[in-house]
Amino acid sequence: MNKRNIAITFAFITATLLTLNNSLYTVDEVEQVIVTQFGKPIGEPIVDAGLHIKIPFIQDVNPIDKRVLEWDGEPSDMPTKDKLYISVNIFARWRITDPLQYFLRLRDERSAQSRLDDILGSETRNSVAKHELIEIIRTSKDRKPLREGLLSEIDTDTKIGSLVPIHKGRQQVEQEIFTAAAQKVQVFGIELLDIRFKRINYNESVRPKIYERMVSERRQIAERFLSEGNGEAARIRGDRVRELNKIQSEAYRQVEEIRGQADAKAAEIYAHAYNQSPQAVSLYEFTRTMQSYPSILSDNATLVLSTDSQLFKYLNETQLTGEKSVRKPK
Repeated sequence: MNKRNIAITFAFITATLLTLNNSLYTVDEVEQVIVTQFGKPIGEPIVDAGLHIKIPFIQDVNPIDKRVLEWDGEPSDMPTKDKLYISVNIFARWRITDPLQYFLRLRDERSAQSRLDDILGSETRNSVAKHELIEIIRTSKDRKPLREGLLSEIDTDTKIGSLVPIHKGRQQVEQEIFTAAAQKVQVFGIELLDIRFKRINYNESVRPKIYERMVSERRQIAERFLSEGNGEAARIRGDRVRELNKIQSEAYRQVEEIRGQADAKAAEIYAHAYNQSPQAVSLYEFTRTMQSYPSILSDNATLVLSTDSQLFKYLNETQLTGEKSVRKPK
């Protein structure tokens, strides 16, 4: 009888402990709880941390995380507005703001991640298809070429390396995706906090061709720069030769001016020296004429002069003087 009482008492205590254990539960600070009865939510979500009570064996506790959660999408190939296939990888941050709605529609985080895959992937495709690649890559529309003057001159005739105008930029494209997706996930009790492009790359099938085209364009730009450099060098060399010729001609002009001034000064001195008297003038004429004879008369030279020539005058006078000197002794 005592053993039976002990067994009954032990069973009662065990049942009491199991009932008490099943009726008490704790809510963590990073959790919020939905209490369900036969699978249906009962009452409002419990968001306060601490010890709580429920009906044992009938009601169940469904914890829901209330922290900021992450969503990391898989790379997906999609076309841009300019018909370029790119591989886009995005990530987002979200949290559960309406746990009851979230529990009724999704139940768990795995279902939420799957639904986010569908919504964010779809909105990303729609947004990428409406924009050109440069709009998705560039951070903002405020940009300038590295070599503004020269590059714009080179690209006047050809569009190699030209800067495509940007109207929005990557940040606004991300904002468009965020705005469209946030409205769709809100019905699931989810608040979308942020979304960003993680990686953007060309599709594997077109990547080699794109790289080849980029290399070809850069090579053409380099050749244009080299051509412009050679033209500039030729212009500088031409300017140097022109300046050198200008300096030489200016120096030659100055030399001739100085020489002309010196000749004029010498002529002035000669004139002043030989115009002092009629005898000085006659002496000057005689000496200048004598100086011209060696250049006029040479060996085996025949000189024909008129009798009234100034040059013949001194020769004639010399001959007459010689005859007088020869006749004088007679």
